[in-house]
Amino acid sequence: MSETNDTQRKSALVTGSSRGIGLAVASELAQAGYNVCLNCSSERGLAALQEHADALAARYGVQTLAVAASVGNADEASALVSVAHKAFGRLDVLVNNAGITHDGLMVRMKEEDFDNVINVNLKGTFLCCKAAGQIMMKQRYGRIINMSSISGIGGNAGQVNYAASKAGVIGLTKTIARELAARGVTANAVAPGFIATDMTDALSEKQREAIGAQIPLKRFGRAADVAHLVRFLASEEAGYITGQVICVDGGLAL
Repeated sequence: MSETNDTQRKSALVTGSSRGIGLAVASELAQAGYNVCLNCSSERGLAALQEHADALAARYGVQTLAVAASVGNADEASALVSVAHKAFGRLDVLVNNAGITHDGLMVRMKEEDFDNVINVNLKGTFLCCKAAGQIMMKQRYGRIINMSSISGIGGNAGQVNYAASKAGVIGLTKTIARELAARGVTANAVAPGFIATDMTDALSEKQREAIGAQIPLKRFGRAADVAHLVRFLASEEAGYITGQVICVDGGLAL
């Protein structure tokens, strides 16, 4: 763990922050002055995650923490939130970004692939929200930001499990926004479209061109585009925004 002497800083936990959107969000929040706990799913990725955490601490002068935990496991999700809370003395922002895909047409999809995606993407979000929500309610302050997807809004062929999980995240977010509002805790969902990450890098050039042609802005988004929105939703200025689903998709869902 990298430390700072400033114990008054607000703190954030970003799940699934070893790369892509999650790492961009962690970087954005560190730049904004938050102490940040980064997370990966297993010990195999912890060394690389620690390097990212150390780099953010050195660059922005904040306290950082790197923790390996599988958010779909109740004990590990609870421990992750507890470790971040104890390390920083408070937990102000939770960004549920951890997610996986196992794509395939519905009629050919294995039950195991459906269950695994729901377990990480939806149940993992629920477990982290539950643990963090208890802390934030006592603080009478908190920002919960859940990563959904345009697939969860309009569906996507070949992603019945992923779309279902992300649609579930929207319902979860709206419900906890109602439940926690009286305690000063907001909950919002961000729905990215096609963002340039490892996931989209796997697409062929032909696929990328076909998708790009459907996007009004005619390009894939950047992880930073999502991170900028998360930074705002985490801020004091966003205190009157809750229960919303905001697309970052270049107009694709219009």
